[in-house]
Amino acid sequence: MKATITSKGQVTIPIAIRERLGLKTGQVIEFDETSPFLKAVPVFDEAEMQAVIGCAKGRLGRSSQEWLDETRGSVSPGKGPV
Repeated sequence: MKATITSKGQVTIPIAIRERLGLKTGQVIEFDETSPFLKAVPVFDEAEMQAVIGCAKGRLGRSSQEWLDETRGSVSPGKGPV
């Protein structure tokens, strides 16, 4: 896919890429100046992310170990799934 840089340094990200990456209007992206190629990544609000970490703790009725055991089978030390 190709895009043209305007005289103002702007470029339109093709819709197929925006949809694949889940980019929305007004979303901020960050460019990696140290990369040897053009690399842009979506920026996320770290404070907002930290606010929801652990929000379901104690609300799911099971421990994380119980969920893991149910989905992948229990694991004994030094062995694979049982």
